Amino acid sequence: MSTTISPPNQHEIDPAIYNKRWAILAVLCTSLMIVIIGNTALNVAIPTLARELQASTSELQWMVDAYGLVFAGLLFTAGTIGDRFGRKGALQAGLAVFLIGTVTASTADSAAVVTGARAIMGLAAAFVMPSTLSILTNVFPAHERPKAIAVWAGISGAGAAIGPITSGFLLEHFYWGSVFLVNVPMIILALVAGAILLPRSKDPEESPLDFLGALLSIIGLVALVYSIIEGPSHGWLSGESFATFGLAIVALTLFAVWESKAKHPMLDLNLFRDRRFSVASGGMTLTFFAMFGTFFLVAQYFQLVLGFSPLKSGLLQLPMAAVMMAIAPQMPKMVARFGAHRAVPVGLGLIALGMAVFSQVQTDSSLVLIYCSILPLAAGMATTMTPLTTLIMSSVPLGKAGVGSAMNDTTRELGGALGVAVLGSVVTSQFTSKLAPAITNLPAQAKDMADSGLAGALRVAGEIGGSAGADLADAAKQSFVDGLSSAAIVATIVVISAAVAAWFLLPAHFGMQATRPGGTATDDLGDDHSLEGTLDVLDGTPIDADGPSAANPNAVPNAVPNVVPVNASAAGDVVDDGTREPAPIID
Repeated sequence: MSTTISPPNQHEIDPAIYNKRWAILAVLCTSLMIVIIGNTALNVAIPTLARELQASTSELQWMVDAYGLVFAGLLFTAGTIGDRFGRKGALQAGLAVFLIGTVTASTADSAAVVTGARAIMGLAAAFVMPSTLSILTNVFPAHERPKAIAVWAGISGAGAAIGPITSGFLLEHFYWGSVFLVNVPMIILALVAGAILLPRSKDPEESPLDFLGALLSIIGLVALVYSIIEGPSHGWLSGESFATFGLAIVALTLFAVWESKAKHPMLDLNLFRDRRFSVASGGMTLTFFAMFGTFFLVAQYFQLVLGFSPLKSGLLQLPMAAVMMAIAPQMPKMVARFGAHRAVPVGLGLIALGMAVFSQVQTDSSLVLIYCSILPLAAGMATTMTPLTTLIMSSVPLGKAGVGSAMNDTTRELGGALGVAVLGSVVTSQFTSKLAPAITNLPAQAKDMADSGLAGALRVAGEIGGSAGADLADAAKQSFVDGLSSAAIVATIVVISAAVAAWFLLPAHFGMQATRPGGTATDDLGDDHSLEGTLDVLDGTPIDADGPSAANPNAVPNAVPNVVPVNASAAGDVVDDGTREPAPIID
């Protein structure tokens, strides 16, 4: 049985919006880049902020963590608000608030003001980032959506590498506040272009807000991210860690119970029964576990072990951005040919290969060895992010695109926090144990500073001077590299496990019958009826492999009806599995 496909212009996207969809994507990617650079640009400025603001280690940590805590905690709530009241408004308001936080941070005269400004930026980012992906899914028809998501994913990955480069350049030529001000022209451009180009869209159902669900999700996610971030410093088995992890577990359990009973839940828990959603979310978490953990370790290795400047360190990471931006747009073709169930494991395998090579670095390793690590790593990240994002977004209705995007972003944030915390803990543990013999005879104050990390140990070595100082510096660098190798091995094992799981658990035929205007679709929809860029709906009714059930009495059995070509008045975009995709709701 074959199914006739409608031409690409036979969808219910407003022609005026459809014709400028690529310009809209440019605005969305600019907005996304603002958030990514705003989050990562601070990392290389930490030593400068410590000196200029006389900030303690704890204050520096909070400057970094305030952004992530607020961002992660508000993602689901912000995505829901965007779906309910309008995604364009959420994006524009988020950019305006981000501008306020950016200017405040750049003119701060204390660590507390910078921390508060970073929290404001995190709040704003929680509205911006989900809106970019949810607007994207509503302005591109099904056959083009994977390609658009690929561009979005490439910008997302590359931005994390571009941020440190920008910061390094600015710190060498301007004052420390410039690392924040660099975003101001981009924000103004995005605001003006967005006001002109972005369409208004929202959930057609206009469901009431789930206030209790929002509160529980905020408490649970903030407590979880805080526990992960603070675990290494407080100790994973400390009383404080048990308390905060306990709070996270209780809040998220209550959230799940409430969402399962709520008439209008913020997050439909039935989505987790769809392997596109659940397996892809897990894969995205582990991809960013490796990605952010690696960025965190590579930056320290370049600057503290090899002695490179912040700018040179950032420039050396530029090939990662180039690889990601080159590969990500090509992934829809690869997924169409081989399927996501093969593309994702291959990508995760490349990440594991890169981490395995990274575990072999030494205190005097050449750049050739380092690039043999980070280039496969970047290729793997670009290979996985596009299909995983497409899987997540294809499993939610267009009306709930903000929630789907928030889930995609939350998995990234949790994965990144876990990567930095877990891999950082492994490095710290190894560093402390290996360095202990070299600092036994130091005074208590110097010993504590050397034990605090590689930067502290090198500072003590510089104060000692002479051959004794040089010996301490060498011992500290070697201890750090030993920890780095152990952390890379841990990451390799984790990612290989994820690759094996993805090979067996991802839907077998997702993406292999890519939507092609004028083509035909086969009967074989795969075990989850999943096709690239499609939504499993038939005139609004969910498709279920097992037909009607108590949980889903309106489900359509596993069958694909014959579909004839539709005219311009047909409801929705007919995609290659014979289903009709709901048209975006334009205000």
